Amino acid sequence: MATTHGARGAGTHAPSAKRQWAEGLTVFAAVSLMIVGVLDILRGVMGIAEDDVFVTTQDYVFQFDLTAWGWTHLVLGALAVLVSLGLVRGALWARVAGVVIAGLLIIANFLSLPYYPVWSVVMIAFSGFIVWALCVARPGSRSGR
Repeated sequence: MATTHGARGAGTHAPSAKRQWAEGLTVFAAVSLMIVGVLDILRGVMGIAEDDVFVTTQDYVFQFDLTAWGWTHLVLGALAVLVSLGLVRGALWARVAGVVIAGLLIIANFLSLPYYPVWSVVMIAFSGFIVWALCVARPGSRSGR
């Protein structure tokens, strides 16, 4: 008969499908957050360098200097990469921070829609998937990590 407690050792059974699915979502969120972070760092560098890939807009309510947007994306991207490393290690703080960082990335990309519209929508979608993956997977579902 299968044991229902969390004992580890010779009698431990293979993780349940639910646990494997939750671990898979956490890995998905970690890798996605790492990719989003690196891409946001690159976007930040483009903004700081005032690259010509950005759309120039007039009369935008949230108009900031392109360099300021660059630094914002660079910092958020660096934080996303650091948090993704914590997610890979299975840290609970990283799960909470991942949701917060992904939420901030959604807001930053929404506010920068007029500057880089298509890419902002793509980043909003990726960040939304990250929030979903981190919220759906149960924090206690790690298997011995």
